[in-house]
This record gives sequence, C-alpha cells and structure tokens, in this order.
Amino acid sequence: MIAEVIVDIAHSDVDKIFDYACDEDITAGMRVAVPFGRSVATGFVVRVKDKSDYPAEKLKRVYRAEEDFAAITSECLHLAKKISERYRCPLALSLRLFLPAEMRTGKVSEVYKTYARLSGQAVTISPRAPKQAMLYSYLDEHGEAESAYLREQFGAAAYKSLLEKGALKEEKRRRYRDPYKEVSGERAEHTLTPAQANAVASIKNTEKTVTLLHGVTGSGKTEIYLNMIAEELKAGRSAIFLVPEISLTPQMLSQLRARFGRSAAILHSGLSAGERFDEWMRLREGEAKIAIGARSAVFAPVENVGVIIIDEEHDGSYSSESSPRYNTADIALLRAKHNGCKLILGSATPSVETYMKAKNGEYNLVKLPNRINARPLPEVNIVDMRREVRRGNPSPFSRILKEKLEKCLGEGNQAILFLNRRGYSQTVICRDCGYVAKCENCDVSLTYHSEENCLKCHYCGAKYRMLPACPECGGKHIRYVGTGTQKIESELKSLYPNARILRMDNDTTNGKEGHFKILKQFSERKADILVGTQMVAKGHDFPAVTLVGILDADMSLHFSDYRSGERTFQLVTQVAGRSGRAEDRGEVVLQTFDPENYILRFATAYDYEGFYEHEISIRAATMFPPFAKIVRVMVCGENEKEALSALKEVYDRLNQIYQEKSESFLIFNKMHAPIKYIKNSYRYQVLMRLVDPLLLKEIYAACSEVKPKNALVYVEENPANLS
Repeated sequence: MIAEVIVDIAHSDVDKIFDYACDEDITAGMRVAVPFGRSVATGFVVRVKDKSDYPAEKLKRVYRAEEDFAAITSECLHLAKKISERYRCPLALSLRLFLPAEMRTGKVSEVYKTYARLSGQAVTISPRAPKQAMLYSYLDEHGEAESAYLREQFGAAAYKSLLEKGALKEEKRRRYRDPYKEVSGERAEHTLTPAQANAVASIKNTEKTVTLLHGVTGSGKTEIYLNMIAEELKAGRSAIFLVPEISLTPQMLSQLRARFGRSAAILHSGLSAGERFDEWMRLREGEAKIAIGARSAVFAPVENVGVIIIDEEHDGSYSSESSPRYNTADIALLRAKHNGCKLILGSATPSVETYMKAKNGEYNLVKLPNRINARPLPEVNIVDMRREVRRGNPSPFSRILKEKLEKCLGEGNQAILFLNRRGYSQTVICRDCGYVAKCENCDVSLTYHSEENCLKCHYCGAKYRMLPACPECGGKHIRYVGTGTQKIESELKSLYPNARILRMDNDTTNGKEGHFKILKQFSERKADILVGTQMVAKGHDFPAVTLVGILDADMSLHFSDYRSGERTFQLVTQVAGRSGRAEDRGEVVLQTFDPENYILRFATAYDYEGFYEHEISIRAATMFPPFAKIVRVMVCGENEKEALSALKEVYDRLNQIYQEKSESFLIFNKMHAPIKYIKNSYRYQVLMRLVDPLLLKEIYAACSEVKPKNALVYVEENPANLS
C-alpha cells in the first residue's frame, strides 16, 4: 500500500504530497512518523492508494502510526484542503486547525486508572491480617474501587497480598479529565412560545442553508438553539455551538449539560492541555455529540453534523488573527454544506454584511422583536457628561447614575457598570515636559495598574515599574490620565463601602475558571455590582440586574474605522440588554459627551432597522463593505530595513495587478500600519479597497511568491482590527 503524506512542516517549499510505502493498517487521516531528509518527521496521511508513480525501490516506508485511529476525519481532510486553497496557506497549516496543539507536540497523553474488584476465587485470609479482611469486605460491599484508593485506605501490603492470592481482579480504564466539573444546570422542560415555535419551523422548513435569527436581547434565542440541537441528537446527528467569548462557555455549557448531560464537550484555549485533549477525544470517539466553544470549536472532530450555531454572530472575535486568517462563518458554511445541515447565525445586533444578505434573500431571516412574556426592554437615560463637568462633577459617575445606583442597591437588586478599558488609568504623563510612558516593544502608551503598582502594555503584556520621576526631565509631577475598570472599582468602594463589588476584565480572569468564578458569584448574588469590560456585555442572564451603567459610550464611536458606528451600536445595545430580564423593569444610564449622535439615538431606541438603513446608505455612498472589500497585506519584521525591503517586493508585485486592472481598485496604497511597532516588530501594509472580489486570488498568489527570510507577509480580508 502507498500512503500520500503531507509533512507537518508549515512551509511552502515542502507543501506537497510525498509517497511512502505503508502497511495495510494505515488509513487516510492518520498521523504517521516518516523518514524525511536526514530526520524523522510527523505527517498527515491524506490518501491511501495501491500504486505510486515512483519506482517501488525508491520509496521509503512509514515508520509507524502516531495513534491507532485516524485523528482527522474524512470531512476534516476535505475542509483542510478547501481552507488551504481559499487562504493560500500550506496544507499542513490548515490540517493543524483540526487537532489539539499538544497532540502534535506529544506533550499530552491519555490518563488511565486501575480499578479492582473481587475475582470470585475462594481465598483464605489469616486472622492476623485484619487489613486484608477489611479490604475484602469493602469490595464485597461496594463492588469495585480505584486501586490507589484501596492501597491508601487499607495499606499497600494488604492490597498486594490479596492480588497475589488471586482474590482481586484489576482493570485499567481510560479516565477523561473533566473541565468545569462543578458546572451543572437544573433540568427544566421548556415549552416553546408561539414565536419560538414559529422560528424553529422556519429554520427547519427553509431550503436555505443559513438562517439569521435576529432577536432582541432576552427574546429566547437560546431556547431555539437547544430545541434544534435536541432534534438533531434524536436523529443520531451531532451539533456545533459557537460563542464569542470564553466567559460565555461555562454558562452555555451548564444549560447544555442540564438538557443533554455528558453529550456536551467544551473546546477553548482556557482549558489545560489534558482537558482540551480529552474533550477533543470524547468528540472524536463519539461519546460527546455537541461541541461548544469559541472560534476554534468550528474545527471540532464531530461527524454527521446536524446543526451549526454561531451565537452573537456579529462579534469580531470570530475572525482569526493568526494564519490562516479565516472567518468562522465561512468555515461553518463549508461544514454546513458538506453535511447538508442548517447554519444558524444569532444576534440582537447582526453585522451589516449579514443583515444585508438576509434582507436580500440570500439567508433565511427570522425575527424575534419581543422579549419572552412581553417583558419591556429597559428604559435608557442619556446623560450629557458635558453638563456634569460644567456643574463641577469630575467623577466618572454622573449624578443620575449615583442616584439610581443607590436606589438599586437599596432595593436589594444588582447593577452592572460597563467600561471598555481595563487598568487604573489609560496613560501616565509628566506635567512638566509632556513625556508619555510608552512600551519599549510597541508604539503604544502604557496603562497604570494600581493593584500591582506597575505599568503594563496591553499589546505585548510587558510590565514596567511605576515611574518615581520623569525619565526625560526628572520632574516629579506625574499625572494619571483616563479611567479604567480598576479605578472605577476603587471609586465605587469609596462611594458605597457596604456594597460587594466584583471586577471582570483580562486582569481578573486569569486561568480556566477565572470567568466562571466571577460569573458564578454574581449569579448567586454574592456581589451587588459587577464592573467590567465587554466581557460583561454578551449573553449573560442575571435576573436580579435592574440597572446597567455605560460609563463612556463614546469610547469606540470616534475610532478611524468604518465599523466604529456599528460596533458602538452593538456594544450599547448588548450591554443595555443585560438589564431587566426578570420581573422588574430594567434601567440603563448611558453617559456620553455626544448625546445627539445618531448612533446612540438608534441604540437607545433599540431601533436596529433604523440604524441599518442609515448605515447601509452611508456604506453604499462611500463604497465600504459590503459594497467593496477591504484587503490589507501586512509585512512585519524585527529589522526595519528588511521589513521595508519585503514591503517593496510585495508592493511591486501588487502594483502590476493594479496597473492592469486599476478600474477594480478604489484604493491602492502602501504605508506603515497605524500602530507601526508591536511586540518588537515593525509593521507596514499595502491597503486596498476592491470592487471586484475575484481579484483576491491574484493578490494571494502574488503575496505567496514573496518569501523574505526575516519578515512575515500575510493577507487580511475586511480585517476586524485595522490598527
């Protein structure tokens, strides 16, 4: 037999199929060890055939299979090839997407436990061996137990003696490491409301693969998801459920476990290597049928997929920022078509591109305009912070917000305060000479963190000691500018000393259970106020929350990005939706220095249609996506001269395309990136706006021909972050 092997080296020079002789037990999808040059390499078997075009005597043999099963399913092999073709990346790189990273590096293995039970063989136990007798009686009563437990309780000598006498029988069993063991939900049977039942019927009966489920916050989208999953599981199929934030996975997992028990497996980067491997194995072996997780869970090794769900489909985290730079919805659509199943995109604030496809009839559109049981959406109070400043209030809290916080706490309810900036203060400035503390590795200002009394870079993670004096002029007048979540937490503790306050941002959610512990405390009402970044904005359901404070609604409004208005609308609407999800009416206090801004007016009125019509008309007039495609070719390198040399080569090749087809370009220019220096790397870009997306193939092809030794070149389509 002949195995066609792709060597697991992500380099274009070896991105080709190599033939190896192999035994009959080697199958497509297996990982194998093969001789490669003068070393041994791991490879992926993409096909097994009877004959090779190469002479048999010249073929080397596969050394061994790395596992006794095909790690990559036939569907995933098919998808990997599609991804490689679409994003012009080495096939090895796209194949890696379907495996836990630790599986490739060999740093993780299966865990086995040894169990013991009575063999049934008659034995004589000496009266002088009481521990043997006790161990024997224990197993006679309990049936079986872990060998390690028996040795600990009754002594290793007693256990060994009974084993040697033949009284015990041992059995090794695979033990799966279980992330979030404590996550469980109360099983509750839910009857769909008429609106939910109609939505399910529409999704099932449409001939279209993709359905946009556009429902306001609290309209019951999750119950529709669970109903669809339940029907597919009954039919013997599997499901993939994607959420945008790791913080949402435990909450969604608890609902899935309440309904489907151990059929749900979780996949995300916050798990330990062993946990991630075991959850992946449960899915691969078919023990678990539902894969839930963030972006990477779209590559879960489930077979016979019946439904794929992308919750909060508008979220920017669904775009990959490492090669291959894929869009999760595109991969999900490939899987949906391959399996002949439904893809559901859910959101209260869909992306403009998605909503246009739904309005044009490319996607099935299902609307849920009302909350469950006709609960009202929270009332929004817009506070003009310019007036607060004129009244002499320098605090980040307006007078109205303070009043409503006091009322909320007095009534025994909970509040969420949202500020999308972590740390204590945004920048540290010398008032004498104007020096701003910046990161040595990145061209960005440092943020002060009071708890550690240090300066941090939010791009590369570097830490610096707090400045005792200005390094430029020696001045002692160091000023903190801007407000972050740490400072908000500190000021709240001064204002409300009896209130229990939690903070949820990247600094407080380290580790797998960081998000879960904070959310669990808050849901169990062990805290009164939750302060957080956008982590608190999405998907959470806290019945006791009756007040939401949006402290700086303008923060994302004036970024130099065509999506800034859309993102502001989405964030404000999503955060506001956390309030008033139970019996009590919710309230929102939105603080802004631009109260007349049309985006905020649409958001506070929950008028998505009005926002969409306004935004789509602007996009059409200015020819921004979805009416054109933004393509950015990034060139990064630690040496600026080498990066510029690579940029010149990229630009020259792309310029040939531009000269031949300039009518298809709205913009074509080279420049340094808005943030020129990040993580010790200089960043330059060629920025294009295309009216003909078919040119993408030529752009990818041109860039793939540039192979600088000390620089990285990659292509981004409609990048989620243009900085």
